[in-house]
Amino acid sequence: MLQLSMTRLRFGRLFGLLLAIAAIGACDRSPTRDASVQPGVSAAKATTAATPTPAPAPAGKTFGAGVKLTETTAIDAILAEPAKFHGKTVRVEGMITDVCPKRGCWLELAGSGAGQKLRFKVTDGEMVFPMDAKGQRATAEGIVAVRELSIEESKQHAEYQAKEYGIAYDPASITKPTSVVRIDGTGAVLQ
Repeated sequence: MLQLSMTRLRFGRLFGLLLAIAAIGACDRSPTRDASVQPGVSAAKATTAATPTPAPAPAGKTFGAGVKLTETTAIDAILAEPAKFHGKTVRVEGMITDVCPKRGCWLELAGSGAGQKLRFKVTDGEMVFPMDAKGQRATAEGIVAVRELSIEESKQHAEYQAKEYGIAYDPASITKPTSVVRIDGTGAVLQ
């Protein structure tokens, strides 16, 4: 009887971990569940001013509500101080480094620093970004969302990302909680 109880407990924990991984990493119908962990966000340094700079209206193919803000905030500034921007609507610009291969429901935009990238997530089906958008420049607008992950969630997300992108993963490399920083998108223009 004790053996059966222990087996159920292990199965319950495993099932819970699998649900957490799916909620963190998978595409879904809501931009509030998918997340992109930015390792070392707390150590990031802004290479440009955190003050938004005026920019002309972007020209190109419009998705969603388009881009209405005229001031651009640097991606590096958001990644350097995510709490400062949490809940604020921003306009960002950058090179598209990746697109969701399943539903086209997110873009990753590069900042100016090495390894600096920010995910722009939309509700599945609301906007569908083409896979050939990689390498194009984009101007995007939305609300900055920051989510703190526990160490366990950080490890699960890193493992999911490693499998998804075919990279090595060492659970011992995750020694502290990480932050998830992204933009919940309302509109974008691809140039």
